[in-house]
Amino acid sequence: MKNKLIIAGPCSAETEEQVMETLEKIATLGKVNMLRAGIWKPRTRPGSFEGVGAIGLKWLINAGKKVNLPVITEVANKDHVALALNAGFKNLWIGARTTVNPFAIQEIADSLQGRDIDLLLIKNPINPDLQLWIGAIERCKKAGVKNIGVIHRGFSAFKTNKYRNEPLWEIPLMLKEKFPDIQLICDPSHICGRRDTLEEVSQKAMDLEYDGLMIETHREPDVAWSDAKQQITPKRLGEMLDHIIMRQKISTNPESSAKIEVFREQLESMDHQILEILSKRMAVAQKIGEIKKENNITILQSERWKLVKDERLKYGLNIGLTEKFLTRYLNALHQESIRHQTKVMN
Repeated sequence: MKNKLIIAGPCSAETEEQVMETLEKIATLGKVNMLRAGIWKPRTRPGSFEGVGAIGLKWLINAGKKVNLPVITEVANKDHVALALNAGFKNLWIGARTTVNPFAIQEIADSLQGRDIDLLLIKNPINPDLQLWIGAIERCKKAGVKNIGVIHRGFSAFKTNKYRNEPLWEIPLMLKEKFPDIQLICDPSHICGRRDTLEEVSQKAMDLEYDGLMIETHREPDVAWSDAKQQITPKRLGEMLDHIIMRQKISTNPESSAKIEVFREQLESMDHQILEILSKRMAVAQKIGEIKKENNITILQSERWKLVKDERLKYGLNIGLTEKFLTRYLNALHQESIRHQTKVMN
């Protein structure tokens, strides 16, 4: 995991002994370069464990000093920032429930202005809103925070699947396009919500050229006070990091590079053909719009669209495309057709 930022530690600081023992075991691996623990825990409903509070800051600082590794914790408001910085923290992260609120982000950004901080990591908002994530980065940059990174922890899932939070990989990759130099860290613990799929998601993040991982690690995960199902032992963390394959950016084999280039040229040609066909398709949709206008017919034909979508979906599945891709593609195609017909109508 050379040149990757690997952050590990318990979801929550529970006791001084638990923090020290867990972080010492993690440090012994020699594979982790930053230690974490939650001090304040924003919970969905009252009554759940909401963190030990400011007393835990010293536990984490002392553990970091003992093993000679930097530490990081989550802040959700200006009071958290003040307490953490006064305790000696140089690294902070902003959680997903905070990123969703521009007022809270601005408060934190203002409280960091002129303060000495090495790294600020910003988790994606809980809802799949790229602009909120970008806005949080921009607010902190305007406040003078120089070293900003982001954490991809997935987005609230609206239907039951194998993830606690949907990865929606395209969103962090779009963010990386806008900020190519920003550190992009994956949090597989919150994406998965269960320990058996952590390695799979971590590997995918590395395959997508992420800059690091944040993995929740506890001395006894099954008795953790929060998020027990997604935490792993330090021993398992070491095994998992050993298993992850690190890919290289480019092939060192000239023959392989030449083959890839040939296929890329084929893709370029195909992409141009697809775009030309889409342009012709929109021209046909526009002609339909003209007929609808002449005959005072509504643009949206819900029953017709359902039949078309079901047929195209079935056809696409039969030729090896995924339902997720087909659904997004067909919806985008439909919306673009509606835009062309609306233009004709008005």
